[in-house]
Amino acid sequence: MKVWVKLLAGSILGLLIGTFLPTNNQALTAAFVWLEKLALGIGRYAVIPILFFSLTIAIYELRQDGQFWRMALRNFAVIAGAALFVILSGILVTLFFPPARIPILIEEQMEAVSLHTADNILGIFPGNMFSVLVGDGVYLFPVCVLAFFLGMGLSYDRNYTKPVIAMVDSLSRIFYHIASFFSEVLGFVLIVLAAFWAVRFHGVLKADVFRDLITLLGVFSVVLGFGILPLFLYFLKPKANPWVILYGSLGPAVAAFFSGDINFSLPVLLRHTKENFGARRRSNAVTLTLFSTFSRAGSAMVAAAAFIVIIKSYSSLGITAGDVFAIGIRAFAISFLLARHPGDGAYTALAVLCAGYGRGFEAGYLILKPLAFYLIAVGTFLDVMIASFASYAVARISGFQEEKSVRHFI
Repeated sequence: MKVWVKLLAGSILGLLIGTFLPTNNQALTAAFVWLEKLALGIGRYAVIPILFFSLTIAIYELRQDGQFWRMALRNFAVIAGAALFVILSGILVTLFFPPARIPILIEEQMEAVSLHTADNILGIFPGNMFSVLVGDGVYLFPVCVLAFFLGMGLSYDRNYTKPVIAMVDSLSRIFYHIASFFSEVLGFVLIVLAAFWAVRFHGVLKADVFRDLITLLGVFSVVLGFGILPLFLYFLKPKANPWVILYGSLGPAVAAFFSGDINFSLPVLLRHTKENFGARRRSNAVTLTLFSTFSRAGSAMVAAAAFIVIIKSYSSLGITAGDVFAIGIRAFAISFLLARHPGDGAYTALAVLCAGYGRGFEAGYLILKPLAFYLIAVGTFLDVMIASFASYAVARISGFQEEKSVRHFI
């Protein structure tokens, strides 16, 4: 059975289970919270080793070919272009098809939500570099920095580094196969995640105040992820069939939507881009690392759209062109700064937008707290789709991709 079929079957079964469960049972909710943590832990279990060893050997190989900096600049150009297009399109769609106003509900005390940018920078260089390998699997950028320095260091003198190169290469392949095993069983894990998602979604629908926003984000994300973004692959040379690439991305798309966690989706994404798209490790590891760290355009777009709805719900004065420009610029900047928030990117971005905008909107994100899981799901889905298409495009442009037959897709 194809991996994407297993993931989809597990998700559908979970949705069916969750549909018939009560939405206001505190004991059931507490059980689901525990099960969700367990499920996400299983999905993240192999992330750090596969990312560290694969990125290390990829950087070494690119350095040997003299293509590392060209590859990095190419990725950052795609990241910036994707962020600009996705965020701008999301803002325009929200302005042209505005959802109904959401009643301002009484919520609990405002939470302290921040990007913690200063702490994130300090975390890149801890007192002991090896301490980044024993983290909780949430903030992966320090792991990537260590892999960068180790990959560069392997080029020092092949007489000394050859045994280490062989060991890192072997460990990369070993942990890839371990991660492959977990991707095969994630269909069972998604039963839990999808059931909890369905319970929360059913509860939100009962409130009957978020339907327009749910519909807008749902329809637009499907059109963008399954229709508009694949069309950009038509511009590749040599030409590619975007719908084949879309089919090869279904597994990561399902995992991303129901987990809402980009680190959970990363092993699935690594495997699909390698075995479905034929992207070689030296391109694949670098591209997916950079996109999972710095390219959260989907989450930022969802936050920008939701913030526009909040402004319209709070105020009858409307939104000026200056407001739209300011929201777009802030969302663009935030899309590069969500590395520490793999599982709550869209909601954190929304809270930061509210705080940065001020004018009494600092607590505005709280009116969408019941919908946070949905915002996160849609944002993560788009983040992963962008990363998937970009991985294929960059590998093809760079000459690090070989064609795979659709019948051999996993």
